[in-house]
Amino acid sequence: MRLKMERAAVAQQIGNPAARLLPVATTLAAVLLSFQPVHLPGYATLTPAFSLMAVYHWTIYRPDLLQPLALFGIGLAYDLISGNPLGVTPLLFLLSRVTLLRWRRWFVNRTFPFVWGGFTLMTGVAILGSWVLHSALTLQFSGSRDSVLRAILTVALYPISSFLLGRAQYALLGAG
Repeated sequence: MRLKMERAAVAQQIGNPAARLLPVATTLAAVLLSFQPVHLPGYATLTPAFSLMAVYHWTIYRPDLLQPLALFGIGLAYDLISGNPLGVTPLLFLLSRVTLLRWRRWFVNRTFPFVWGGFTLMTGVAILGSWVLHSALTLQFSGSRDSVLRAILTVALYPISSFLLGRAQYALLGAG
């Protein structure tokens, strides 16, 4: 009986428009947060890929609430704000989503280190892909040091992002 009541409560919460918009809202917030640089002495200004953290989290735990069209729009907004060549970020978000959906069953209900390892792999591939696409589209070969440092910083900050996104998910959507 209690299980039926909990499921009904979760269904009501998901019917709440604010709860249904949580993945899109947090991913947009992550895009905006990505434009707050982290200054490390001796290095160029670095920005962690917070939006990639949100895409990873929601694709694993609630892919039904972060649809491809929303990801495309968020990625396009990122490119417009950042001055990146248009289409690079939406492509990376959508490729990340497709790849994660294929392997999603391996990440659901796993320990955090396993999920973090998957994020590390995805981050490396996504940032390398971003660097290659950006260099090819602008016809300028830029050094890879900043991309490597950005990947390291992104992976290092993922546990905080995962905790915050997980708490928000649990508060508004239930265990899901």
